[in-house]
Amino acid sequence: MLKAKTLQKTRLITALLVAIICIGGLLGLFYPIKIFNLNITPLIQSTITNFTLSIGILVILLFTVTMIFGRIYCSTICPLGLLQELYIFIFHRKKLPSQKNSAFKYFIAALTFGSLIGGTAYIIRLIDPYTVFGAGISGSTYGLIIIAILALLTWSKGRYFCTNICPVGAILGIIARHSLYKITINKDSCVACGLCAQKCPSGCIDFKNKNVDNETCIKCFRCLSLCHNNGISYEKKSTPKTNPPINTGRRRFLIGTGALAVLALAYKGGIELGKKVVEKLKTTLLPPGAGDTKTFANKCLNCNICVANCPMKIIQKADDEFPVVHLKYQKSFCDYNCHKCSEVCPSGAIKKLTLKEKQHTQIGIASINIDSCIQCGLCVMECPRSAITKAQGDFPQIDTDKCIGCGACQAVCPVSAIKVRANEFQKTLKQ
Repeated sequence: MLKAKTLQKTRLITALLVAIICIGGLLGLFYPIKIFNLNITPLIQSTITNFTLSIGILVILLFTVTMIFGRIYCSTICPLGLLQELYIFIFHRKKLPSQKNSAFKYFIAALTFGSLIGGTAYIIRLIDPYTVFGAGISGSTYGLIIIAILALLTWSKGRYFCTNICPVGAILGIIARHSLYKITINKDSCVACGLCAQKCPSGCIDFKNKNVDNETCIKCFRCLSLCHNNGISYEKKSTPKTNPPINTGRRRFLIGTGALAVLALAYKGGIELGKKVVEKLKTTLLPPGAGDTKTFANKCLNCNICVANCPMKIIQKADDEFPVVHLKYQKSFCDYNCHKCSEVCPSGAIKKLTLKEKQHTQIGIASINIDSCIQCGLCVMECPRSAITKAQGDFPQIDTDKCIGCGACQAVCPVSAIKVRANEFQKTLKQ
């Protein structure tokens, strides 16, 4: 049996470090450890769009950790889970409500992940904990609204979002139900005082029947230190092999069948929705590595970590015209010697490129309006790839086989005679 104080201290220290890294990364302050690469949804997205051996190992690792220790992901790694921890600390309610394990979350998970597998991240952006947290921290209107609603929900029902709404929590809960280590109540030591249940943020303790729902338990370990009689423990415990009542077994079968049906419909719907999303889009400049408008619009999770970490501040948040992040060169340009967005994107929406690869990725092509051009030659001097040449007394000429659409020429032009037009499909130049 593991000691309560050691578990709680380890969990709190880990959560604090993760919170610092998350906030630092999402605000663009620093990003020493790519903690977002350990978030479930970006990992699943990467598995679908850009699978590598390292991604597969991380997915297996997280699910294995959950199978052994339960839902510690929710209390130590998930950024939105950590925000709810902060809410609970601030509100400091004397008694948190108990919660029933609702089957509704399985259908939410089937809908969101089904559509994601089908090819669009449009639906999961609305509810995924990682995405919502990123959108909120970065000041996105939708993210701020959801975080405010979450504050009210946490005040009234504790971590109800984690236990009965979150699609990631639903998946981890199914695994955690059969985890090796579980929170258990010693029926001989427990005096049924109810203190553990009153302080449980996920409302998963039934102190009257001396039972803990390890599917919804987020392993905060608060209950361990609250019990004065050492009646609660976190230890290796096998699930007793008993035949469930007929009604329970039938209920699980119906829920499972229903969730699978929703998953199949969501998969098909995701394919169709993905097509409709891009119908409204115009050809827009995208970060190097985004590929093309159609696929990027259905890959990007709108977490805005690339927005915060772009040193040139040219990556913009989603708006009414474009549902995902995009580039705008009005005030600056894409630095030729930077590929930060490619480095920080955890979902694979922006493909990871080396600096050399990025420097050869054509995201657009510059064009010159000769009616406005004053032949100053500043664009020639500013182009990092020598793609612009100018003969004496002539207008500048752009070599489309060299231009990558970085916008440096557009930014330096004093009369706004240069405009970069996006490629529908980004391509790699040979030179």
